[in-house]
Amino acid sequence: MIDSVMPRDTAPVRRLFRLPDTTDDAFLHLGLHVQGSVSVTRGGTQVFLAPGDLVFHDPARRDHLRFSGPCRLTVFRVPRGHLGVPPSDLHRVMGRRLRGDEGVGALVSHFLSSLAAETDFRGSRTGHRLARSAVDLVAVLVMQLLGEETPDTSDVGAETVSRIQAFIEERLTDPDLSPESIALAHHISVRYLHKLFQQEGTTVGQWIRRRRLEACRRELGRSGNRRPSVAAVAQRWGFTSPSHFSRTFRDAYGMSPSAWQSSTR
Repeated sequence: MIDSVMPRDTAPVRRLFRLPDTTDDAFLHLGLHVQGSVSVTRGGTQVFLAPGDLVFHDPARRDHLRFSGPCRLTVFRVPRGHLGVPPSDLHRVMGRRLRGDEGVGALVSHFLSSLAAETDFRGSRTGHRLARSAVDLVAVLVMQLLGEETPDTSDVGAETVSRIQAFIEERLTDPDLSPESIALAHHISVRYLHKLFQQEGTTVGQWIRRRRLEACRRELGRSGNRRPSVAAVAQRWGFTSPSHFSRTFRDAYGMSPSAWQSSTR
């Protein structure tokens, strides 16, 4: 979803569509040149933009844009996580002049120009749908720049889920692990995170709980003279309430944690 339009001249910021609160590094900036003199420096080469041209910029890096005199650049904040591209590939499109008079670039340029000029739909359900359509077009443009025809959302979704699951595995012992912290770490919205796991037939909470239970079950089943207490194991794997852990364990395995531990002696 596109968040705001920010003219580069003295006009105030005009918010088009509100996004969930998140950090600035969750976004890329996509500039649409409207008027004046704007240039892009990439690899030591300076290229001037024509009206209608587009340019991607990473706000976390040094600015590649140069302005000479009065000019106007409409800037859209685009969520990185909705582009369907691994973060390692996004740097390849930063600072490039994208022609706004041909191909997919022309489609994106015209659509964004119309979206920026439209005031009737701001804050409405229709406005949010238009913003999502804009991000879909931007995603197609990015994939074309990276040498692919269209984004394969199913493959990208599966890769994203795999990365998130690996992230969760490394932090199962963290009691503060939550959908919000996971989404923030991967520059995606909580809503999109839930959607990814729904496509896998589960929820984020269920997946975390199942992996924690499996870890507890393994540890409680280990043989040895110095076996940890049920409460210690539960706490180590992120369960803050012993009674809740016992109920959850019984629901999953048909016996209490202590009964399971005793049965494996």
